[in-house]
Amino acid sequence: MPNSNAKLRRSPRGGQEAGRRELVSRSLQSAEHCLEDQDYGTAYAHYLLVLNLAPELKTSVKETFQFTLFKWAEELDSLARIQDLFNCYEQALELYPNDEVICNSMGEHLFRMGFRDEAAGYFHKAVKLNPDFADAKENFYRVANWLVERWHFIMLNDAKRNLTYLKAIENAVCSGCKSVLDIGTGTGILSMFAKKAGASSVYACELSKTMYELACDVVAANNMEREIKLLHLKSLDIEIPKHIPERVSLVVTETVDAGLFGEGIVESLIHAWEHLLLQPKLQAKNQDGSTEDCGRVIPSSATIFGMAVECKEIRRHHRVETQEVAGVLLPNSVQFFSPTYAFAGSEETVEPYTTEKLSRIPGGYKPLTEPFQVMTVDFNNLQELKSLAGRKPWKLSQPVTEGGTLDAVVVWFVLQLDDEHALSTSPSEETCWEQAVYPVQGLSDFSVKAGDTVMMEVCCQDCYLKIQKISFSTSECGMDCSDGDDTLSLGNEAELCNALASLQTTSKQDGEGQVCVLESTEIALLNNAPYHRCFKAAMGKVLSSLNPSKDLQSMDVDGHGSGVNLQEDQNKSSVDVVPDPLYILDVSEGFSILPIIAGKLGPVKAYSSVEKEQHQAVLNIISEANHFPKETLEFWLSHLEDENVVLQRPKSDKLWSIIILDVIETSGLIQQEVMEKAAISRCLLHSGGKIFPQYVLVYGMLVESQSLLLESAVQGTEPTLGFNIAPFINQFKVPVRVYLDLSTLPCVPLSKPAELLRLDLMNPLLNSSSREVKVQICKSGQVTAIPFWYHLHLDEEHSLNTSDEFSHWKQAAVVLDEPIQVQIGDELVLEVQHHKSNISITVKQGRMPCVN
Repeated sequence: MPNSNAKLRRSPRGGQEAGRRELVSRSLQSAEHCLEDQDYGTAYAHYLLVLNLAPELKTSVKETFQFTLFKWAEELDSLARIQDLFNCYEQALELYPNDEVICNSMGEHLFRMGFRDEAAGYFHKAVKLNPDFADAKENFYRVANWLVERWHFIMLNDAKRNLTYLKAIENAVCSGCKSVLDIGTGTGILSMFAKKAGASSVYACELSKTMYELACDVVAANNMEREIKLLHLKSLDIEIPKHIPERVSLVVTETVDAGLFGEGIVESLIHAWEHLLLQPKLQAKNQDGSTEDCGRVIPSSATIFGMAVECKEIRRHHRVETQEVAGVLLPNSVQFFSPTYAFAGSEETVEPYTTEKLSRIPGGYKPLTEPFQVMTVDFNNLQELKSLAGRKPWKLSQPVTEGGTLDAVVVWFVLQLDDEHALSTSPSEETCWEQAVYPVQGLSDFSVKAGDTVMMEVCCQDCYLKIQKISFSTSECGMDCSDGDDTLSLGNEAELCNALASLQTTSKQDGEGQVCVLESTEIALLNNAPYHRCFKAAMGKVLSSLNPSKDLQSMDVDGHGSGVNLQEDQNKSSVDVVPDPLYILDVSEGFSILPIIAGKLGPVKAYSSVEKEQHQAVLNIISEANHFPKETLEFWLSHLEDENVVLQRPKSDKLWSIIILDVIETSGLIQQEVMEKAAISRCLLHSGGKIFPQYVLVYGMLVESQSLLLESAVQGTEPTLGFNIAPFINQFKVPVRVYLDLSTLPCVPLSKPAELLRLDLMNPLLNSSSREVKVQICKSGQVTAIPFWYHLHLDEEHSLNTSDEFSHWKQAAVVLDEPIQVQIGDELVLEVQHHKSNISITVKQGRMPCVN
């Protein structure tokens, strides 16, 4: 417990002052006694009284007050007294408004409760108060995407996009549109374009509190705070004359996503035409033929295009391509789908598409059809906008021009800002947008050849463009190659929803027709054959060493043994002694079949930490299909009262022989609290038991990459056409870019890969929180970033590389604040630090000629 001794300064006042000092002194003593008794709530109340009566004690009791607050907050959290918890933090921040530790702790509680935007705000404040506060920096970096999404940097660095919008706005203002409303203003750049073009009145609305405050700072820095009225509102909530005095003549917006409609542009423009905009030009003529001020929208219209493609990378994330994984049979009765297929059965709103930058997708893609027009939309036509949502689905068909595997329909659009200016998001264009991807799932066959016809259904429901029921007919006989089972055909939403509902509550006795919806990364993991083979071999070694019976020695742990399964071997002789089972715990994130693979390796009791009932039901079916005794597979969370203590002993008081930890996030970062989990795991291992992975090596290399710079920070005023935005939005940049694929990252390697750090889960004495690494330059250039990845060593013989072509993991990169010019033969010294789950890499020494 921190030192709580504090002395009250004497004051030359009379009896009232003496009484105050006495009350404060007694309260301090009471607080200390309560802390000794671990009565944190009462101690906290006493400290509040002390600090309100004697503010001069703030410095001396600060550390103890923080300790008391955090302990009391933990109790309130465990009792689900959420409002009381937040009240305590608000009281504490009134007393210590600039305390970074309290701000950070408040953010952690908010984040755990799902208030991510609010949490990010507190983390950001803590970092501003103390830029060297490691805990706050790590927290802020992890949630910065919720404060300012990363596409803001890419978009603001897109000079072509900015210039095209500027010219279209200038045209509109010069033609008479003098009052402007910017919907979803972001940093305020379009509003400033309008003011620069000569608009007399400019209004801008932004729903995000952080982006609204950022826009206020940007507008003020560009001396336009008196000329642009910023509203912290959703456009649907704007009222006349409460928020703006009258209808405007121009609405500008870029609330479009890769699928065009996903950010609600249709709904917001319908409301704008009905309540905020002047009448359109065609309706605004006087009887004498003259034209009044009229309303218009930028962008004026859009045309959506599509194309069927073959793409291995999309396929491996949305279709399970194997019927056998490391010796485990995946029965035909289970069908796996990604959320883009099964959005109708989800309780949450799930986009019917994913997004990809097709120009950088690993392995590339092959067009199977010519680009075709999906639809057009006129944003200046209210009736057309209103009819979109109610429009019945329509069918499209397109001839196949080149044979291949039908993996997806990809979509992009041309945004027509006005008659002269347009922006294309085509994969062949250099653009800040990605493309929308509709993976093809649920067909009985995916092979097409030239002359076949791809068919699909299109609709615009729930503010999304949906392309569904994708199938094809063959050229020979017009045969429709779609899934023959209607309950699983793409787009048959009612049937799929019913199937999912029944799966959640009941399990069919025959196990037929089970639908399993997995995240795309979970499907990629199932398709990662080297991953499962590696785990099978490493687990087999551990089990053999712990129970070297004849049965275990004969098992097929590496794919080359006798293949005799223990359950089969046990039936050969009634006199064989059945060894006690060994306990295996898999606490991997998400769906994992490693416990079933372990079950094939001998007398084990494998525990899975899979949470979803749907996934548990499917694992049971797979277990039955592989003829496991029922007791082989258990779901560990059903044995626990508190999921937070997942790492504990089995109830039988046995110890674990193997504990499988998820060490790396699919984003490319280290999982949070993984070293703490490893410390607990080591205490729960059977003698000779192992944690998988046993240790992790972090590798990195120096690169020059303009792309990483553009994606991480706004590069001065040039791309924003002279407007001063960079210093404000760059406050929210983070040093680490995640979800990278090094195989397609536009970069020039300036060094060979180097080992940066070792994280040992079995032997913590081999770990160090900081290390210096010398890296030699092999190519001249500018070091702008340090990509890094991992080698996960299950043991000395079996390891996994998170950057290989089969990996379901992505990679990450540290982006330098300032590029470093280097020459061949130079040597840079990198300081690599590991704090909790955050890796920081800094260049400690700049250019230094290498001495041979």
